[in-house]
Amino acid sequence: MFAVVAVAAQAPPLPEASGLLRVSFISLTLVVATLWVSGVYWSALRAGIARDAARTQAVTATGAAALWLAVTGALAASGVLRFASPPTMLPVFPAVIATAIVIALSPVGGRLAMSLPLAALIGFQSFRIAVELLLHRAYTEGLMPVQMSYSGRNLDIVTGITAVAVALWLGRGRRSSRVVFAWNTVGVLLLLNILIVALLSAPTPMRVFMNEPANIWVTRAPWVWLPTVLVLAAVMGHALVYRRLWLERTVSARRASSGAAAATGFDEPLRLSEIVAHTALEQRRDDRVDVSQRVHG
Repeated sequence: MFAVVAVAAQAPPLPEASGLLRVSFISLTLVVATLWVSGVYWSALRAGIARDAARTQAVTATGAAALWLAVTGALAASGVLRFASPPTMLPVFPAVIATAIVIALSPVGGRLAMSLPLAALIGFQSFRIAVELLLHRAYTEGLMPVQMSYSGRNLDIVTGITAVAVALWLGRGRRSSRVVFAWNTVGVLLLLNILIVALLSAPTPMRVFMNEPANIWVTRAPWVWLPTVLVLAAVMGHALVYRRLWLERTVSARRASSGAAAATGFDEPLRLSEIVAHTALEQRRDDRVDVSQRVHG
């Protein structure tokens, strides 16, 4: 405990960020939040939900995003989040990952994975190009250590750049689930890499990278939105792609077993209507089981 406090005490104060960096970072965070709301609304319409109901869901998503931004920003601004004892910032990282996965596995996440074009799900990750450019600017301004930028050990910009290429490739009608799976897995590994680097750069007993400044800027507003919004969005995006691939494989196997079409393997493209129909069928089965349990209960 005393070691953590001592390390934190030795860290020099962070310089004031430039107005350009601050405005750009906040703007990017709001853009990502807006894409989340747009995805909820667009996927609802594509799933056949009435426009009024879709609008209501979008308003709910907006409220949830605004509340999340407000709570995390307020916690950072008030000094509650820190790596010094008690290290209240450490639980934020697993909480963010868990939240992203829970959302991706929820009914809303299922609709996002099911109803949005795969090219859109992958192209969404291109926001990480802007993230990496801002992180590099933060490094040059002395806010964060070099290893967290692409001048150091952060290669996450590769995910953003390749997301554009893969999305354009898919948008032209090309398709290989194996390529998508490989791209998604590499993106997850690159994200995991920078998360580990960030933790090993923080002033805790686990610290490996001793160069200054330590990674304490993410405990302050608005930079706390890097892990709580931007990392959350990246993790959720990868989870949605995995869910989409799993759903397509499930529908493909069902279609092949029913004799509706010849099985051509995991790479066979599926129509959105087939995915929607399969998901609706599964939902009806769940509803019937629930009603039966209530009647016999």
